[in-house]
Amino acid sequence: MTDFIKLHQKDFNFKQFIAEALKEDVGDGDHTSLSTIPKNHSGKMRLLVKEDGIIAGVEAAKFILKEIDKNFKVKILIKDGAKIKTGDIVLTLEGNTQKMLIAERLILNIMQRMSGIATKTNYLQTLCKGNKTKVIDTRKTTPGFRFFEKWAVLIGGGSNHRYGLYDMILIKDNHVDFAGGIVKAIDAANSYLKTKKKKINIEVETRSIDDVKQVLKHGGVKRIMLDNYTPQQTLAAVKLINGKFEIESSGGITEKNIQSYAKCGVDFISIGALTHHVKGLDLSLKAIK
Repeated sequence: MTDFIKLHQKDFNFKQFIAEALKEDVGDGDHTSLSTIPKNHSGKMRLLVKEDGIIAGVEAAKFILKEIDKNFKVKILIKDGAKIKTGDIVLTLEGNTQKMLIAERLILNIMQRMSGIATKTNYLQTLCKGNKTKVIDTRKTTPGFRFFEKWAVLIGGGSNHRYGLYDMILIKDNHVDFAGGIVKAIDAANSYLKTKKKKINIEVETRSIDDVKQVLKHGGVKRIMLDNYTPQQTLAAVKLINGKFEIESSGGITEKNIQSYAKCGVDFISIGALTHHVKGLDLSLKAIK
């Protein structure tokens, strides 16, 4: 079991996910395989790469295969996070053919999406090379699939933001407006944590240099988000903050301008497109004749 699975055992029930995914797909039986392949037939398959990128989901596949049939023989040839090219073989699988075909689509659905996310993350993190900036994800994830998407970001060399609403306080524009201002929102958040005896970090979103000045004067947070700032505004804010708080840039950042933001000296750049606007990497699981 990987460190990521251990870390998020309370957030995500892997075994339950597999059971529900198979129920959704298999229903009362894989009638194609049941009708064309003998019950005790044994076969071999290989996971073939059809597009260059970064592979992710290998450990997830191992876990899924073990749950479906503990007698499967799995040989891992390429590990998570490795660069792959068309024609590479990631793993080979041997076992009951009917069960392998049941596992096929679930494994591919997960690995293709994870690999697409890992590939995109790796590319964006590479664009930040030479700076301290870490590319991080957001909560803009597929419902029920966040576990795999955030795992893929890590495999791709990025970092995770908060996992959900419960493990960090992020005071955004709507919270600020409803609370009556940045200072009131920060004070309310700290008071809440003290009352509830909770120890989680507080981040606040700022929309202007004036907002940054208010936070600097007041304190009470760990990280300041610079939302929809231009690179020039970002640089001015970074100089003003001067290392007193962690700094995150967010909003409108793409592969075309990410270097400009990283060069400003921000600690993090959060990009929702890592998980909500990414193409899966082409992989296939094929029979070995």
